[in-house]
Amino acid sequence: MLQGPGENAGVIDLGAGVAVAFKVESHNHPSAVEPFQGAATGVGGILRDIVAMGARPVALLDGLRFGEPDWHFRRAVAGIGHYGNCVGVPNLGGECAFDDAYALNPLVNAMCVGLLPTERVLSAKAQGAGNALVLYGAYTGRDGIGGASVLASQDLEGSDEKRPSVQIGDPFRGKALIEVSLELVERDLVRSLQDCGAAGLASSLSEMARDVGVDVHLDRVPLREADLEPWEIMISESQERMVAVVAPERVDEVRAVCARWELPCTVIGEVTEHGELRAFFDDEIVGSIPAAFLTDECPRYDVPTAPHPVAPAPVAAVNHESKAWVFEQYDHLVGSRTVRRPGLDAAVLRVDGIRGLAVSLDGPPLGERDPFAAGWGAVMEAALNVACAGGEPLALTDCLNFGNPEKPEIGWELEQAIEGIGQAANELGIPVVSGNVSLYNETGGSPIPPTPVVGCVGLVRDVTRIPSRWRSGDTVYLLRGRGAELVDFVWRNAQRFSLAHDVSDGGLELALAEAAAWSRLDFVLSQHKVPGVGVVVAATGRPAWEDVVELGTVA
Repeated sequence: MLQGPGENAGVIDLGAGVAVAFKVESHNHPSAVEPFQGAATGVGGILRDIVAMGARPVALLDGLRFGEPDWHFRRAVAGIGHYGNCVGVPNLGGECAFDDAYALNPLVNAMCVGLLPTERVLSAKAQGAGNALVLYGAYTGRDGIGGASVLASQDLEGSDEKRPSVQIGDPFRGKALIEVSLELVERDLVRSLQDCGAAGLASSLSEMARDVGVDVHLDRVPLREADLEPWEIMISESQERMVAVVAPERVDEVRAVCARWELPCTVIGEVTEHGELRAFFDDEIVGSIPAAFLTDECPRYDVPTAPHPVAPAPVAAVNHESKAWVFEQYDHLVGSRTVRRPGLDAAVLRVDGIRGLAVSLDGPPLGERDPFAAGWGAVMEAALNVACAGGEPLALTDCLNFGNPEKPEIGWELEQAIEGIGQAANELGIPVVSGNVSLYNETGGSPIPPTPVVGCVGLVRDVTRIPSRWRSGDTVYLLRGRGAELVDFVWRNAQRFSLAHDVSDGGLELALAEAAAWSRLDFVLSQHKVPGVGVVVAATGRPAWEDVVELGTVA
């Protein structure tokens, strides 16, 4: 692990001088209010988090939970496809699930994966008193003001009135921002990078100032609307903006790079040693606070918890229908790294030579209401999907989607889900290196079910020998079981299988139907009503697993 929680994304060393940066984040409330732009800007935001680490984004994944595949869902899918397709990053997987419990509070979780040299991992922390704070990218406007406070931290009742708090994305400017940022990093023109995400400059600058201090002159910020008040400039969440720390003698070079991509570039302040985040307007201080009060020394408190009874919920039949119409709207080949396309378990992209990266994003089993089981199950599902694609699970990222944590029963759900994730990660022996929390997902006092969503990345040592499709004459087996031992067995033996697919929502019958559709080849089932969960594999010889059931032969 080169970078754990506390920065824009986690980073893992893949060996041979290559590292992978990855993270999942939510954009739930904006997507509930305006699904197209809410989902689109969720993609834009997670892309910038990866770029801020000095990495080039190479894959997107998304986790969608809606009440039904209605207009709101289709608009969110369109927003994801629009931004990802325009910016030129392939969408390689994720999940979409439908449950009435998400009808008023849909979930849109976006994950991004990027590659970078191991020696180039950046930090968001400012350094070097006297260095310049440079804002580059889009102009600042009123769109998105209150995205963090009006939307993300409140009940969604009366959501139509909150529509102006949703940001507006521009993927073409987002593409320019990626290329400018990477050139600045590759030429060593910046000391640190930070995305202007939730709460805009207020959040990004407080994180940058945590160990030093910064002065920002808000009257220097390029505006789309000339009459913005200082507080509006400070908390605007206008998209496609980055803040960089630049040595004074390199500012002109940074300006030249931005000019070539037609991006505004302005020095808005400087790094200091006073330990405060200070905001100026017309040379007068309009706000000042010790930066540590917003970061390491912010208020902490114990959340009251109260266990409550849970019971599984019924699963809508629509969940067992093909989701191909969703991911077919996404470009999953752009960038020329895709080795295994989305549609069955994890996708695989090439890293270098014959090495690849398996990536997955999964939530808890459908209908699961037990928060511990939801956390544990999301981790194991994500890791098993990676294993089925031939990847050794390396690390995890999580997004914790819950209701109002000030309610003791929700506080208990949050606590239990974290315990479940932690136990599963310990069983697998891999770290959780990044993540996000999305709370207050409720309307009129009715919360969503506990929904921890987990992303996993895994190293594929030889992309020419990963499970693909079953072949005529193969025998199909069910490897029964759950947990870390099964995950370990599957990835270690993946090269011996022509196909591997986990049995999850929908049971064995659906898993076999999905495998047949993926392989474009039917098989004859010799055993019916086989109990248990696990992994379906197709091979020419019986796997050396302790609990194997032979299911039939491929026609």
